[in-house]
Amino acid sequence: MPRGPVEAHGTSAVPMRVPSAEGRNHPDAVSSPRIQTSRVMAKENLLPGLAVPALVSLLGVPLGWLWSRLAPPQDRLVTSSGEWVPVLVESYHRFDALAIFLLLSSATGVLTGAALWMVRRYRGPVMLLGAVLGSLVAAWLGMRLGTAFAAGAYPAPRAPQVGDVVVVAPRLNDLVAVVCQPLAAALVYGLATSWNGLDDLGRRPH
Repeated sequence: MPRGPVEAHGTSAVPMRVPSAEGRNHPDAVSSPRIQTSRVMAKENLLPGLAVPALVSLLGVPLGWLWSRLAPPQDRLVTSSGEWVPVLVESYHRFDALAIFLLLSSATGVLTGAALWMVRRYRGPVMLLGAVLGSLVAAWLGMRLGTAFAAGAYPAPRAPQVGDVVVVAPRLNDLVAVVCQPLAAALVYGLATSWNGLDDLGRRPH
């Protein structure tokens, strides 16, 4: 009779090796690799999540001041009915003021997105959200302060006479002016994120 166990069909069974407890705990034992996924820690990102919107919104102060110095005023003629009518093509300066603000706010958004991307430790959606919210507030604040700065730079005459040409300060009345800055910041930060290609966005040095 054969010494090894015999199966029902007459073929000998192949012995199987069961690893012992010591073999499984041995330091040289091969184990399956664990995939480390980057997680956004709430406590770690709480401070930048609150500080970034506040700091970025302060950019509205220099934005409004610079716009008030670059935006052209309007020359208007005082008519007999008391109305101030734009002289010739002076009404186009309203579009010029809006275009200048959009260019300045877009440039500010681009610089904001690039600067926040350089803060390597806190890269992620929290920083992106802070950049968008802060840029939105900065654009609104720049529009309001810019109009106030311009009114101080070009004060209206107290008692204009009929036929006088008065200089009117530039104004911003279109809410669309607050859109470009947050869009530019989000676009730059998103492009940098897609170009990075790392799971943790390079938050830790490799």
